[in-house]
Amino acid sequence: MGLSSSAEQPQPLRVVVNATKDWVERLNPIWVEGQLIEIKRRSGITQFLTLRDTLAEVSVTVSTTQAVLDAAGPLTEGTVVAAWVKPTIWTKSGDLTFECRELRPSGEGRLLAAIEQRKRMLQAEGLFDPARKQRLPFLPRRIGLITGAGSAAERDVIENIARRWPAAELEVKHTLVQGPNAAEQIIDAVTALDRHPDVEVIIIARGGGSLEDLLPFSEEALARAVFACRTPVVSAIGHETDTPILDLVADLRASTPTDAAKRVVPDAAEEAAGLGTAVARMRQAVVTRVGTEQRRLDELRTRPVLRDPSATLDGHRERLTVARERLARAIDVRLREERTGLTHAIERVRALSPKATLQRGYAILTDATGGTVDRVSATAKGRKLTARLADGQLGLTVTNTEPTKTEIVEQP
Repeated sequence: MGLSSSAEQPQPLRVVVNATKDWVERLNPIWVEGQLIEIKRRSGITQFLTLRDTLAEVSVTVSTTQAVLDAAGPLTEGTVVAAWVKPTIWTKSGDLTFECRELRPSGEGRLLAAIEQRKRMLQAEGLFDPARKQRLPFLPRRIGLITGAGSAAERDVIENIARRWPAAELEVKHTLVQGPNAAEQIIDAVTALDRHPDVEVIIIARGGGSLEDLLPFSEEALARAVFACRTPVVSAIGHETDTPILDLVADLRASTPTDAAKRVVPDAAEEAAGLGTAVARMRQAVVTRVGTEQRRLDELRTRPVLRDPSATLDGHRERLTVARERLARAIDVRLREERTGLTHAIERVRALSPKATLQRGYAILTDATGGTVDRVSATAKGRKLTARLADGQLGLTVTNTEPTKTEIVEQP
């Protein structure tokens, strides 16, 4: 029912907005397809998206909840989605917006979302961990190759390996490289080559293609089979911009099949040139070292000590001669001092010797027992005494004893 109005009796704005809101919200929810060109994530419950038509320059604002976004999986700007929306009017601003009640990636967006979810699951399990990746052998004896029969990828790998290292041998397994049965055949080929006793590295190669064509190389089963390989695996799928899950789980990712061949075997010509350069550098290093040592030897030979080795002994000989002379003089001085001291000591001993006393005219009297008689009271009249002189002894008989007056008589 329309609202009546005139310039004299206009309708309030709120009435018009509410009437418009009521009319718009009578529309039923509908599924629409569009491309996400902006995702405005907020801390609250309500989130805002900008959805644009895939062909025309038509875009609208879409409000949704965090739960709807999470349920849709990982979404990025540019993803094409199918949204179940219901139009509504925001009363405060009068803006037309759409409430999104369900959101699903569509087309390539759906495939990308599924692959992204699979990547996150495998990454959480550690299948992409760089620490678990194996190093490629420097010079593999036999190389396993998994590719499509007669494909350009097979030709690129074989020709580049043959040109770079002709001695390398290839063990080729032809499989489907797209379609529903491709992943299973590739898994069987990987398992067979991994069990081959001579295969030291495996290359999985395919040329570029659409997202759907490369889906087998993002299969979970193939990723787990490659991760379980004991043989290093090189992924060479598509072009630089293509990144299937196989690239992440393989031990090495090559940008193209040609790049894979370059990574697996060295270039014989480059290695020969490098070897020649290394030999030349080594030879030059040896020549330089010999020249340096020769110069050092020549410098040593020009030193006085090597021209006349005995010259260094002259100074030592002179110092030794001086030391010997000083030692001889010191010994002579010490001997004279000791001789003088000894002479003085002998003279003192001789001066104190009884023999010297006897030589001055004194005598030593001894009784019959050999005891010294030094007092008159020590003998008596008639006793036999012996007088010891400087040149002999005399036998004496005491005929008289006369003590001197100065003799001290001991008190009884």
